[in-house]
Amino acid sequence: MRQQGWLRILAFLAFSWVAFLLVTVKLVRQQDTNDGDSSQRLARALRELDKLHKSNAELNALVLDLNYNPRIDNKKILLSYFQNSKQSGLNGPSEEYELSRRRIFSNTKELWYYVNSELQSLVKEDDSVRVEHISKIKNIIGEHYRSLLKDVSSLADVDGHAAWRQQESENLSNLVQKRLKHLQNPSDCAKARKLVCDLNKGCGYGCQLHHVVYCFIVAYATERTLILRSKGWRYSKGGWQDVFLPLSDTCLLPNGETTNRWPGHRNTQVITLPIIDSINPRPPFLPLALPEDLAPRLNVLHGDPVVWWIGQFLKYMLRPQPATSNKLDEYGKKVKFQKPIVGVHIRRTDKVGTEAAFHKLDEYMVHVEQYYKYKELTDKVDKKRVYLATDEPKLFSEAKRKYPEYEIVGDEDISKTASISKRYSDQSLSGIITDIHFLSLSDYLVCTFSSQVCRVAYEIMNSLHPDASTLYTSLDDIYYYGGQKRRLHVAVLPHKANGPHEMNLMVGDEIAVAGNHWDGYSKGTNLRTKESGLYPTFKVSPKIETAPFASYPDVTLSTNELQEQKR
Repeated sequence: MRQQGWLRILAFLAFSWVAFLLVTVKLVRQQDTNDGDSSQRLARALRELDKLHKSNAELNALVLDLNYNPRIDNKKILLSYFQNSKQSGLNGPSEEYELSRRRIFSNTKELWYYVNSELQSLVKEDDSVRVEHISKIKNIIGEHYRSLLKDVSSLADVDGHAAWRQQESENLSNLVQKRLKHLQNPSDCAKARKLVCDLNKGCGYGCQLHHVVYCFIVAYATERTLILRSKGWRYSKGGWQDVFLPLSDTCLLPNGETTNRWPGHRNTQVITLPIIDSINPRPPFLPLALPEDLAPRLNVLHGDPVVWWIGQFLKYMLRPQPATSNKLDEYGKKVKFQKPIVGVHIRRTDKVGTEAAFHKLDEYMVHVEQYYKYKELTDKVDKKRVYLATDEPKLFSEAKRKYPEYEIVGDEDISKTASISKRYSDQSLSGIITDIHFLSLSDYLVCTFSSQVCRVAYEIMNSLHPDASTLYTSLDDIYYYGGQKRRLHVAVLPHKANGPHEMNLMVGDEIAVAGNHWDGYSKGTNLRTKESGLYPTFKVSPKIETAPFASYPDVTLSTNELQEQKR
């Protein structure tokens, strides 16, 4: 009987809505001879009829659901339906959002009109005036480019979701940090399953940080407490805890009843992990994979969610000892670190000619100037600042001489400690920690992603913002993680190769990315055709792979914790 009652209500509502609209249409038609706006009224009424027709179809679908699913809570379904109907009718976009969206569309067309017109003019010009004309075109296109970036960026300010982004970022970060704390502080260390990581990889500071992150990710995925053996660390003989807090408050010893090398068995209490280059078999959860339970939220929140994910491990790992924290505070006051400021990291010495190409200071400063021109579209810039971090001390005097309009912030003495002969001293460790810290605090980052120091600074930066995936320029590589799984693109537009260096794409093709050439093209391998070559970057979108990490169902944010975050 109760079931039939709800059915009668739904049927009555559907009939009433249609009857109401028919009466409305009739009244509008009757006013046709007396009202000059009757055609507009009729059009509006017909639009409402279409909406109500769709609503009636939804109500009919609900009736069918109730007929075939008698156990469904009818009251909840009905309430949900009308709540959704109400929301869909009232929650429209703001005026600012719609104006911004239309401006972007219009100005994108204007950019094309300008470029098309100027290219046609160039074809007709003599060589004597063409060079000057090209320079003018480049400057005006730069203005178009910065204007479009400003408008796209403004969408996030006027779409009504800025507070949500901030809150979602804090919620996700707090959840991951709580899981890491739970993982690293088992109730009984003697019985805990452990993963042992030796801080002995033969590489520089940034590389060694990434080695620990890799160990931590494997520990998280397999739900094992990470034991970091760092005594005798080449950067500090006392180990990790000389500069950073220990990774655990309760469990630091690697002992256990059973021990084995990777992969061991689930019941093996202690497993020792090799470096990422030697791990075999390779598990599915190595970077750049995301946990299945977090990926849906991260894909909405962040432009490059893998960077956010890695940044969370660095956030936990790099909690400074009080002495380290005091040194950072004192240094910030000494160099008068303040915003706005662009972080510039220039790696030279042993990297040039082996792992990376040589880039002049001017190549970095072009992008610094672009950032400040962009910022001046919305904010007054009283002083343009650069935080310079480099292992080449002479760059400080060169920067001050060539760019007197900039305030160059940094310490030449830190550069001297980064020389090969002093790289593993206490002073060098303090210097590299300081440079990474202040690079990550900068408003924008210009560097080379072939440098692990640069990538670490970028990862930390993304732990400080809801999404900092656009706040950088790399002069060489795209972001990558040493020993990573592949980075994927998926084609969203077809492409026909324009020569032997390009490859064909069909919509849906997956491409293993080799790199971005920063000229509108990327390079990779089509996994469907096995063809390698260049392809237009605008015709693809990134695809994030996921893996079955441990999900920590018992570690959640309490209501009090969520409320505290909101306050």
